[in-house]
Amino acid sequence: MKGYTKPLLVIFLVLLVDQAVKTWIKTNMYVGQEFKVIGNWFIIHFTENNGMAFGMEFGGEFGKLALSLFRIGAVAGIGYGLVYLIKHKYHRGLILNVALIFSGALGNIIDSVSYGNIYGYAPLFHGKVVDMFYFPILEGIFPTWVPIWGGQDYVFFRPVFNVADAAISVGVIAILIFQKSYFKEDVKEEIGPNNEMVED
Repeated sequence: MKGYTKPLLVIFLVLLVDQAVKTWIKTNMYVGQEFKVIGNWFIIHFTENNGMAFGMEFGGEFGKLALSLFRIGAVAGIGYGLVYLIKHKYHRGLILNVALIFSGALGNIIDSVSYGNIYGYAPLFHGKVVDMFYFPILEGIFPTWVPIWGGQDYVFFRPVFNVADAAISVGVIAILIFQKSYFKEDVKEEIGPNNEMVED
């Protein structure tokens, strides 16, 4: 189990918090209900994602099943990659960030696979992902000279997300930022006529 303790702890904690928050939201609020945590820029807003990220749909009931199965396959692939990284002793930061991504993806799979059955609104693999964190920090109207969106309202940050989404985002962003240190290779100095040590 050497090398597995911290990644497993990260996965367990993310899943625990993610599912605890989702269960509380699901059992204490109704879809569309919200309450303010900090002013108008941190709001708990209960919504359910019926498809892919940002509420996009994917081909009705068959598409929903296909998406759930695809998610399971993707998580299995990430899990395999995580074990590979641990066995081959990759950078600890990379391993922990992949563990974050794995736990976030697994957390959302639990929703889409089982929530419909648990809460009695859909069969297995047809559940909806529960989202709740909303940060409308900036709101306004695009100037009329802005292409496409000119004159339209904007909200930053518009997407409503959950703990699992946050774990995935943090893991991906951290890998992008620190990729040079995660994937650096030890350059071995080649011995040649110009770098040989001269002995007296």
